[in-house]
Amino acid sequence: MYLGIDLGTSGVKALLMDGGQRIIASANSSLDVSRPHLGWSEQAPADWIRATEEAVGALRASHPKELAAVKGIGLSGQMHGATLLDAEDKVLRPCILWNDTRSHAEAARLDADPRFRKITGNIVFPGFTAPKLMWVKNNEPGVFARVAKVLLPKDYLRLWLAGEHISEMSDSAGTSWLDVAGRRWSPELLAATDLDERQMPRLVEGSEQAGILRAELAARWGMGAGVVIAGGAGDNAASACGMGTVKPGEAFASLGTSGVLFAANGAYLPNPESAVHTFCHALPNAWHQMGVILAATDSLNWLAGITGRSAGELTGELGDALRAPSGVTFLPYISGERTPHNDAAIRGVFSGLDRESDRAALAQAVLEGVAFAFRDSLEALASAGTTLTRVTAIGGGSRSRYWLKAIATALGLPVDLPADGDFGAAFGAARLGLIAVEGADPFAACTAPATAETIEPDAALAGAYAKAYERYRALYPAVKSTM
Repeated sequence: MYLGIDLGTSGVKALLMDGGQRIIASANSSLDVSRPHLGWSEQAPADWIRATEEAVGALRASHPKELAAVKGIGLSGQMHGATLLDAEDKVLRPCILWNDTRSHAEAARLDADPRFRKITGNIVFPGFTAPKLMWVKNNEPGVFARVAKVLLPKDYLRLWLAGEHISEMSDSAGTSWLDVAGRRWSPELLAATDLDERQMPRLVEGSEQAGILRAELAARWGMGAGVVIAGGAGDNAASACGMGTVKPGEAFASLGTSGVLFAANGAYLPNPESAVHTFCHALPNAWHQMGVILAATDSLNWLAGITGRSAGELTGELGDALRAPSGVTFLPYISGERTPHNDAAIRGVFSGLDRESDRAALAQAVLEGVAFAFRDSLEALASAGTTLTRVTAIGGGSRSRYWLKAIATALGLPVDLPADGDFGAAFGAARLGLIAVEGADPFAACTAPATAETIEPDAALAGAYAKAYERYRALYPAVKSTM
């Protein structure tokens, strides 16, 4: 048996998988986020341990024999969080999370240093780890002076599980300290933030062994001695391992609260000017790129809230057949945007409204606007040298066939729907645990699920969608000039 533990923002998920990669059981425990000031987002690392204990404890209660047979554990986690420890591994302050924006000024200053984009291949976003440390230095100098180790969230769990300071490439690529091409810490970038390699964890690949479960925890959970902990992955790379998106040309579109167009690469292909994320993959000699949309289903949920209809009712009013764009255009920038604009200040807009613009027209425009945001990410990936021939859709928004038809037509690509199953980050983490124990070929072990259905682009509406995308692209500079 193999255990995958995914430390998310809203909870911890523990998943049991057997040697044939069949999911046996899973359990969850919730987490809360503290927001003591505007733009702040924090969690207490002790809560991660509590939630992991609860999730694994639930598996022990329901499947004690299977849990006792665990040989490997894989870890996945929310990225970018700054977990600061003193020389005795005590937490110095609450972890500053990925969606915390307090360090926007520090991020801008670091990004103005050309070494960061050159070495990391990425813009220094406010959510990344390095600017958070600069904020701590500027605002909590006493804390900064005591920092002995900086760990990402899942790697703090590893410290608790195995007693070692270890991270891996995919998660560390989101810190703004990693030489992403060389897959090693950059002494130059660490020095630019008044840190050094002694304050960083040791690096391994996500499929390598990275610690042994402490005897105390093994006994508490009814496991044997020598349970291996794999390097693991950041959440998106772990999901890609679960989805089998590990070889060049493979991609998925995640239609969740935010949207992600994730492409696996066999080489390092940076393009920071387009706000594409270029990170190491969780597997050796592999990288990936991501275009990120900050409000995907969040945009539809916003419209649902102000119209008094559920998201399902809004999409249901459109029927099954894809409609030609009506002339109403929506920019889904209600929380700012990452790819391709890297603009935290921009906000959403409806354009082209007339007296006939009813609720269905607004819903249609929202779905199209998010589809065109995915098209922006596709164009950004193409400018970085990545060409896609199809994508697999995951996430809650993929339940809407209308939305999938709109995305397929906007992208000009077939969109595959996987067969029912759990192919998320916890499953990918469990796969990494298996690979670390068995020494399996990581690319052969991370297979794609069966395709249940393929949504093809609507050729009859390709021209109308192309014109609507041109209107969409022209709207951002017009709106930006007014803000």
